[in-house]
Amino acid sequence: MAFDFDFDLLRDVTETSGVPGYEDRVRDIVREEIEANTDTVRTDAMGNVVGTVDGDSDYSVAVAAHMDEIGFMVKHITEEGFLKLDALGGWDARVLRAQRVTVHGEEDITGVFGSVPPHTLDEAPENGDDEVGDRAVDLGRDPEEVEELVSVGDIVTMQQDTIQMGDSVTGKALDDRVCLFAMLEAARSIENPDVTIHFCATVQEEVGLRGATALGVDVDPDLAIALDVTIASDIPGVSGDKHVTSLGDGAAIKLKDSSVITTPKVHKRLKAVAEDEEIEYQIEVLPSGGTDTAGFQNTYGAKPVGAISIPTRYLHTVTETANGDDVRSTIDLLTAFLDSETGEHDYSL
Repeated sequence: MAFDFDFDLLRDVTETSGVPGYEDRVRDIVREEIEANTDTVRTDAMGNVVGTVDGDSDYSVAVAAHMDEIGFMVKHITEEGFLKLDALGGWDARVLRAQRVTVHGEEDITGVFGSVPPHTLDEAPENGDDEVGDRAVDLGRDPEEVEELVSVGDIVTMQQDTIQMGDSVTGKALDDRVCLFAMLEAARSIENPDVTIHFCATVQEEVGLRGATALGVDVDPDLAIALDVTIASDIPGVSGDKHVTSLGDGAAIKLKDSSVITTPKVHKRLKAVAEDEEIEYQIEVLPSGGTDTAGFQNTYGAKPVGAISIPTRYLHTVTETANGDDVRSTIDLLTAFLDSETGEHDYSL
């Protein structure tokens, strides 16, 4: 099937590099898109981008999606020219074996995570003992050339294309670029809102919701809606009670994760909007993991918050996978919710 959204833009934002604190390249794309569809745009000292659409009232809504992807920083270069890395974000080191990376040194160069061939192992590997610090990147170059091209502190990102796979899209950094994309698509559609809307592309979410927490002070919204991916473990070997969400069942309306319990009246209105507009949705109860929702809830005093999630399989790998219809549903739900926000809904408890 052909996706009912701008797949080229989604591919651009997912394939572009941008780890926590170094979101520069993806930020350039985001800022250009936001500038075209909002009244004013600014970037703060941390690198958060805020595009504002002025409404007819002083009531304001912040919509947030994070730009950063998990990645690495070079911490050591061995005498043989191999790179040792420090993680930026949460990695399961087992998924790194035999993967390609891009090292952003004096120039962008390709490397690979090496692994010992099974033919030479004296005993079966202990898969549970892997740590990122134990992995090494091979650049295929002699040590002298490596020293010229790479320095301690350089950034390393995973190397992967974003492609269509059946009814789904798969690639790296769908967390959270697919939601960032959904926000950008909603910004294209919002023209004359009743309330002021701040479209916020945040930084450093993967290392502790840092960008949203700082931004909550500056923006100080009356209502905040965050967008992030969520677990879809609807795959062989995982029992139904651990699926959280399922691909193809629609946008996920979050009730909780480990960082936030969303405001009941907000998630009830999200459900009502979805039903009125006949938008497919499902309910998300996430046992662990945090999102930018929490960064806005209590940074500058108590705030009503909600969250819309895109179900995604294989999170924090280079084969993250989301369903095209779920992406469309998320764009439609966010747009309909913002279009119908008057600033007069009572979200108080």
